[in-house]
Amino acid sequence: MKTILKIVVLALLSITLLQGAAFEKVAKSRTTNVTISSEKPIISGSNKIILSLSNKKYHDAKVTVKAFMPAMPGMPYMESKNATEKLGNGKYEVNIHFPMAGTWQLHIFITPKEGRKIRVKSSVNI
Repeated sequence: MKTILKIVVLALLSITLLQGAAFEKVAKSRTTNVTISSEKPIISGSNKIILSLSNKKYHDAKVTVKAFMPAMPGMPYMESKNATEKLGNGKYEVNIHFPMAGTWQLHIFITPKEGRKIRVKSSVNI
């Protein structure tokens, strides 16, 4: 009986871990790649997202994120702009709230201390 209980518990844990897979996506621009990741799957509601910049030139830049969903019939345009928090080594953390499921466009604005501001485009499906 104890063996069956252990098997059932292990099966439930395995299923839970499979459904809780992390999110990761790479957005590319001419000057840098941005790895967009989350410890949990992206959901409707609040999400903590980590941005990792590949180009060391931007490791001390100001980074902001605009998440938006274009207007569609019967639904207005939705937008959220968020500033990031520097974590060091080109990593930034941002909290983004997605009010509903669907495809959300992400525009990541990177403003270095010197040089031109760049925009990296990506999207997430919820």
